[in-house]
Amino acid sequence: MPKSKPRLQPRLNPQRDSPPEMIELVDPTWILKALGIMLAVGILCAYITLCAIFHYHQWQLVLHPSRTVATSPSVPYNEIHFAPDDTGQPQLDGWWIPTDAPLARTVLLLHSGDGSMADALPDALTLHDAQLNVLLFDYRGYGHSGGQHPTQATMQQDAADALTYLTTLRAIPLDHVVVYGTGVGGSLAVQLCSGHQSIPALILNAPDGDFDTRARVDVRARIVPFLLFTQHFPLAAPLQTLATPKLLISPTNGAAPVIFQQAANPKMTLELPPTNTTALREALHRFLDSL
Repeated sequence: MPKSKPRLQPRLNPQRDSPPEMIELVDPTWILKALGIMLAVGILCAYITLCAIFHYHQWQLVLHPSRTVATSPSVPYNEIHFAPDDTGQPQLDGWWIPTDAPLARTVLLLHSGDGSMADALPDALTLHDAQLNVLLFDYRGYGHSGGQHPTQATMQQDAADALTYLTTLRAIPLDHVVVYGTGVGGSLAVQLCSGHQSIPALILNAPDGDFDTRARVDVRARIVPFLLFTQHFPLAAPLQTLATPKLLISPTNGAAPVIFQQAANPKMTLELPPTNTTALREALHRFLDSL
């Protein structure tokens, strides 16, 4: 019998003859959820960043320092540098303006939150003309003093360092120091006297502080939790309990401001225009003589 030929098996083309693969489709709902989560995380990170920026720069809502010291005293003075940091470098720059009067009291002048100590020079010269020694200095972040920018905490520390400079390096007894505050320096002056009951007198000239209400209306403070605002500079509340004798000056011909009316005794209030330096010197003498 003839041999039978082997039967040829047809070849399968795997690309043509294999069954088609099924492509798994992603649920559109899952995609939308993932995009929503990514968007929420992005918004949260942006908001946290915004809060951090506000917390770091919030001092700009109430403080406006200048690095320019355009003028200098027209009477004999010494430029001083004190309050060294950890490296031993003095951080605070100021003027020591002495008087020739024997046994004169010394005024620690805490200037406002705007400008630099040069802007407070008229007050310093008025005090000097009243036969008082004057220490006028710039806080960190102001004038030629060190630091990047001021805050309530650093300015309170600077005021304390200035008092230490007077009582140590100048060897002035604490009961011969009068603290004078103008603008936001008024808040610093009240805080300083609250912590040093031996200071015999406090003078406030148009003080400023209690910035919470002012900051709340600023658009920059409306978009973050107000708890982040820490530049309060308290004034009215501590003034109501401070027993230090006070001369409270307001630049007006009307009634004394409510904050002065509510201040604790002993106190003397004075209402007069800021240009009336003669009346101011007379009031200073009456006040200091009454101590």
